[in-house]
Amino acid sequence: MSAAKPPSSQSLPSFTSISTKQGLILILSTLTLLTFTYVSFSSLGSGLQYNYSYSPPTTTVTSVSTLKEDLEVEDAASRNPDGFSDVYHSPEVFKLNYAEMEKRFKVYIYPDGDPKTFYQTPRKLTGKYASEGYFFQNIRESRFRTEDPDQAHLFFIPISCHKMRGKGTSYENMTIIVQNYVEGLISKYPYWNRTLGADHFFVTCHDVGVRATEGLPLLVKNSIRAVCSPSYDVGFIPHKDIALPQVLQPFALPRGGGDDIENRTTLGFWAGHRNSRIRVILARTWENDTELDISNNRIDRSTGPLVYQKRFYKTKFCICPGGSQVNSARIADSIHYGCIPVILSNYYDLPFNDILDWGKFSLILKEKDVYDLKKILKDISNQQFVTLHNNLVKIQKHFQWNTPPIPYDAFHMVMYDLWLRHSVIKY
Repeated sequence: MSAAKPPSSQSLPSFTSISTKQGLILILSTLTLLTFTYVSFSSLGSGLQYNYSYSPPTTTVTSVSTLKEDLEVEDAASRNPDGFSDVYHSPEVFKLNYAEMEKRFKVYIYPDGDPKTFYQTPRKLTGKYASEGYFFQNIRESRFRTEDPDQAHLFFIPISCHKMRGKGTSYENMTIIVQNYVEGLISKYPYWNRTLGADHFFVTCHDVGVRATEGLPLLVKNSIRAVCSPSYDVGFIPHKDIALPQVLQPFALPRGGGDDIENRTTLGFWAGHRNSRIRVILARTWENDTELDISNNRIDRSTGPLVYQKRFYKTKFCICPGGSQVNSARIADSIHYGCIPVILSNYYDLPFNDILDWGKFSLILKEKDVYDLKKILKDISNQQFVTLHNNLVKIQKHFQWNTPPIPYDAFHMVMYDLWLRHSVIKY
């Protein structure tokens, strides 16, 4: 038995030895993931730097000085019959690999465990754990599932920490339950030991799952963790793990489209709990501003129905400050309602960051930029905003869960991220 090792130049197959389409696609997948891994680590090392002097960035973050040129080029070059544009890092590679994933990708789901705790869809498909619930349901009913473990590219460990939490289980007991379950799978089946878990993955959403599994180093460090919108400082490993989009579904109101720009008269909007340092600073700095709609608490429902959601329709830029361990669904809400997300966090891994070029439809700022927030937003011209907004509409489908799933929706994008990672696993 040997541990999974990162690919080296020696382990990559040479082009002279590859004569099949699958071999070429494997190489493309591997190179794609390695390239985007480098980008992720560059972002981590630079702290997602946004230079207020507007000098060109070294990561995927787009500064204001280059935003206009980039967006104008993108707007002119993005139209093609398949709808693939450079909103993606590598449109053609994505198109090719996605098609191959749909044809070949197979996942084995472990059937063991207490049915009241494991191997069930979490309690509901609504609220902040909806993404976890949708994935559990979608993977069981999808064509990616195989009953033959010998055909599987990856193995799904169906742990629903949310379901345990719903039963009142403490975090300490959750950790014990998960540990016993995983150790049982390791002793009963031979698959974990082939790669020490590198070809295994589990899915969890929000802080509950992070806290319940962080006491199991062999699981967190070895296997692929799909967790809702994590920060780097909670042990997230960007070249291995996946940022699962946290989406509150069903959405209360329809999607914001490209025809509602004139209605967006508010410069920026945020309302929520002050449960992190950056949120406290954001509220204290801007809550009395006349152009920024910043509330230091959640909007009281007694003021009217769906007041919070309707604010998104009226706003150009929706502020998404970092939360505690993982972020909220505010980013997905902003995307759905057509409001440009302004990511305000030093350490944050964005959903599908290795697939989508977030600089084409969002702004990514460091926390220190909160004091210059108004000037930064006002410096975005109307033309730049329109292009950002049009790009945002293009990627809305990727942040929507469906039952049954449909091509290019949130479920398929998560599966594509998993497909990329399986390509670099060595037995």
